[in-house]
Amino acid sequence: MPRPAKQAPPPLQVDTARVVIAGIAVWAVALVVLLLLGDRVDRMWTWTCVAAIGLALLGLGVMKLQGQLGPRDRG
Repeated sequence: MPRPAKQAPPPLQVDTARVVIAGIAVWAVALVVLLLLGDRVDRMWTWTCVAAIGLALLGLGVMKLQGQLGPRDRG
């Protein structure tokens, strides 16, 4: 099997807490919009937003317990 011509680039350093918090913010905005629309939308979407926010918060807690949050993420 031939060897690749280039080496694979190193993995990117990603601030995972910031990514999860940004996702929470997007779901929170969607939740506010859905609440403002009231009965014009199916309640399933409202509960989807609530579940997504809850699961993201749970994920942040798990990341903290596992020590995956860096020192700059913990403040």
